[in-house]
Amino acid sequence: MMEFSLWKNLKKRLRNKRRPMWLLGAILFSLFAGSLALNTENILAAPNLAEHQSSIVKTLERQNGLLSVKLHQIYVCGEESKPLGRMMSKQIIELLQAHPEWKTVLDTEQSTVHFEQSIDDMSEHCKANAYMGVDKKGNLTLFDGVPKKEKVVRTFFQLDVRYMESSLPQDKLDQLAKGIRISDMDEYNSVLSTYSDFAIEQNQKVMKPAY
Repeated sequence: MMEFSLWKNLKKRLRNKRRPMWLLGAILFSLFAGSLALNTENILAAPNLAEHQSSIVKTLERQNGLLSVKLHQIYVCGEESKPLGRMMSKQIIELLQAHPEWKTVLDTEQSTVHFEQSIDDMSEHCKANAYMGVDKKGNLTLFDGVPKKEKVVRTFFQLDVRYMESSLPQDKLDQLAKGIRISDMDEYNSVLSTYSDFAIEQNQKVMKPAY
């Protein structure tokens, strides 16, 4: 009964829109355009990154004594920070050169170096607590804990609930209403891929961290 009520409320909140038409040509064009834009962005960003790293190295070479080093890891779901200890400039430069993809911030006033690492995985906390479900506005959403706690991690896109009701069996709808347990990237990508077919707008791919 709770699940039925949720879907009923979701339908009231959603605007009446026609079922989206997924044309192969449009999808291929979108993928090609996105890939081209990403490659162009990487080409433009590479010199800036190299220049920034070179500037950091030159500044480190002028530093004396020990510096505090911290690593901030940003996952697809979740974040973790951990101290790497106190190091001499030479050791930090070697670490930076071993991981050129890390973003680096040098705080000379605090004698601290902050590294930021992006990881295409879920943090251990997320692996133990993540669920995918629907928020009050009808968006496919990643939650920290069951959806009823409403602790949002990421919002993806708005779902066409009417279309889903006509296409999916009731048990699948109930499962999404309760929250689908996500414990690894395979499950994450599988659920995201499955329900992207029910997005109201094909090109709406909002992925905003809630923190």
